[in-house]
Amino acid sequence: MASKCAVIGMTKVWAKELGPKGVRVNAVAPGFVDTDMTRGLPQQVKDEVVKRTPLRRMGRPEEIAHAYLFLASDEAFFVNGAVLSVDGGLTL
Repeated sequence: MASKCAVIGMTKVWAKELGPKGVRVNAVAPGFVDTDMTRGLPQQVKDEVVKRTPLRRMGRPEEIAHAYLFLASDEAFFVNGAVLSVDGGLTL
């Protein structure tokens, strides 16, 4: 948790400092994603996470990639200092 807080803090500080130079700084905060790492978790743990996630499933790697693609696109040109939660609503 401390490392996530550090990333959020750095994102906001760098966005403020680098924004005047035309550099946008944003972060993506993924939730539980179906990867090799999470497949190794006990089924009971995965079931509990899915139960607490409003979309009732784990994310897919390509869904996280789409968030990065959005932030890198011209559609997000005015987005700066944001932390985009891509977690199916888990952190609500």
